[in-house]
Amino acid sequence: MPANLTPEYYKAEQWFRSATVNEEKILALEQMLRVIPKHKGTDHMRADLRRKLSKLKEAPTKKSGAKHVDIFHIPRSGSGQVVLLGTPNCGKSSIVATLTNAKVNVAEFPFATGGPVPGMMEFEDVQIQLIDMPPVTADYCAPGQVGTYRHCDLIAIVIDLSAEIVEQLHSCLDFLQSRNLLIDQKVNAVDSNGNALGKRTFCICTKSDMAKANALERLKSSCGYPFEFVEVSAKTGDGLDELPGKIFGLLGMIRIYAKPPGKPVDMKEPFTMPAGSTVMDLAQAIHRELAKKLKFARIWGTGVYDGQNAQRHHILNDKDIIEFHFS
Repeated sequence: MPANLTPEYYKAEQWFRSATVNEEKILALEQMLRVIPKHKGTDHMRADLRRKLSKLKEAPTKKSGAKHVDIFHIPRSGSGQVVLLGTPNCGKSSIVATLTNAKVNVAEFPFATGGPVPGMMEFEDVQIQLIDMPPVTADYCAPGQVGTYRHCDLIAIVIDLSAEIVEQLHSCLDFLQSRNLLIDQKVNAVDSNGNALGKRTFCICTKSDMAKANALERLKSSCGYPFEFVEVSAKTGDGLDELPGKIFGLLGMIRIYAKPPGKPVDMKEPFTMPAGSTVMDLAQAIHRELAKKLKFARIWGTGVYDGQNAQRHHILNDKDIIEFHFS
């Protein structure tokens, strides 16, 4: 009996074949099991997939004398982690070099970046982690590279407006689509088991000073995703001052300042929380056990009068000031 496999299944199978670590293989196998047609013609295939999945989940952690270091595992730092994705010489390294203190290798030749290079970018009173990455092509990406994108907060596709924009875009989209890294109608932010899947994504369009005529318009019409597009030029500096604020907004974060009772507010180091967070969310983020003893909170900020008592479910806004009182 024919299996009649779907394009979604072949996409998941390609993801499995390109995966280099067990975590990715498990996610790909789970996707294959979700989308494979369920009839007698696929009984043996589904059984084989379940065996492979069980074997991977039960595989013990390898122990050896030499400690394996995953260079693509970058611990989060700051208010969010943003990872750049692009083809060779698209301008990723120039962006990171300009906006952070990272020592990146900005070169005219391709594949000058051999591993991830993190740096800290400032936006007003918060810091955001920006990570330069090895380039991808239609035929190649560095083994293990997908893991950095899987665990970040935001992906920035970098497109050189002076080069072949459609070819660059398709290489990047194929990389993300084949690994279920783009949020769309078929891919959610997490799967049914809570594993991270699709990521929020936008485009940084570099070399705007050298852009071909109508390059940005052609790029948008070729995309098919409702991305934000930001034009910048490392040579002239155009757009770079606005980029940190745009990234902070895309991260969906807000800043909250703490005011100890009877003392001045600390306006230097705000707490950063996801937009939509409540007074109680912030209290738990500060100290889960202490949050249980919360009596009331006073708030200064958007939509309230100064010092107003705030309910636990009150939704916070960017730059609100909170004064907690505990029993």
